[in-house]
Amino acid sequence: MKTLSSFSQKKTFLEKIKSIDYVLVTIILLIGIISCFAMYSTDGGQFKYHTNSHILKFSIFFILFIMFSFIRITFWHTSAYLFYFLVLVMLFYVLWFGVSAKGSQRWIDLYFLNLQPSELMKIAIIVCFAKFYHRIQMQDIHKFTNIIYPIILLALPIYLVIAQPDLGTSILIAASGLAVIWLAGIRVRYFVYSFLSLLVSAPFVISFLEPYQKKRILTFLNPDRDPLGAGYQILQSKIAVGSGGLFGKGYLKGTQSYLEYLPEKHTDFIFTLFSEEFGFLGCAILLMLYFVMLFRVIRIGEQSKSYFAKFYCFGFSAALFIYIVVNMSMVLGLLPIVGSPLPIMSYGGSALLSIMLGFSIVMSCKIYSTETII
Repeated sequence: MKTLSSFSQKKTFLEKIKSIDYVLVTIILLIGIISCFAMYSTDGGQFKYHTNSHILKFSIFFILFIMFSFIRITFWHTSAYLFYFLVLVMLFYVLWFGVSAKGSQRWIDLYFLNLQPSELMKIAIIVCFAKFYHRIQMQDIHKFTNIIYPIILLALPIYLVIAQPDLGTSILIAASGLAVIWLAGIRVRYFVYSFLSLLVSAPFVISFLEPYQKKRILTFLNPDRDPLGAGYQILQSKIAVGSGGLFGKGYLKGTQSYLEYLPEKHTDFIFTLFSEEFGFLGCAILLMLYFVMLFRVIRIGEQSKSYFAKFYCFGFSAALFIYIVVNMSMVLGLLPIVGSPLPIMSYGGSALLSIMLGFSIVMSCKIYSTETII
């Protein structure tokens, strides 16, 4: 594997500093600060466990994000398959020796952090597919081997994550991989055929789901069927969002959250708490920040010279968009509750680590945007 280097690869450290996308860095920092204030609210306006832990993790991961940004994009290209393989090995390890909690076996105990490898796989699959497709000519995209290999690479981690069981994360991993496959130029009819096959097989697939997963689907279809049980969380979430109104109830004044009507408000339902306190206007501002974030990632991909960087940035932005839409749709009752964290905002070390790692690769694409990988 050879790498053609232009004069920009010999940049001084100062030139690399100037090449950073400071708009993107600022947006990430702003959302991170908002998330810390939101976490402080979930702890009742006190510096308790979730607040202290989130502030510490965000600070450390933000510093690592800046540091890893200076790793050359050729490194990520060269180690793409190795990265995927290492995360896959961790998923196998979790299956047999992982830490269990709430009926799921998803974590590896690293003492300072319970690492969830399935979160890292969201990034690893994008990096892996970006390398796989960057050298394939458009006319060769539809060769049998170029279709079957990505399917195998995607199916393995999905199966291992479903076995944990973690249906929500497996769906997000699938979405991340399919986003890159779509961007690579696979014909639309393949996606249509796959979707129709999924619809036909849905009754058989549902029969293999865990009881709590079946209950989530039934609750999504009719939350009022069990308002004090399975439907409680989504009903309270919609009440909290609606009660925020135009301007919200004010910071630290969310009654649904403070009276403990809303479970899991620091993780998947952080957007609900934010909506209640800051209302429609606050949500619009947060959505605008996410929009600018996605726009900057896409712009970096457009400006990158290598197809690897382009595929990665476009795939990562598509995955981010899906994560945001799924989480917000979930708390608004538009989708079943699938355990999808809101990027940067939600509490969770592994999710935050994977997102910040993803952004560091994006920034590497920006700093070394003129590198051509052959």
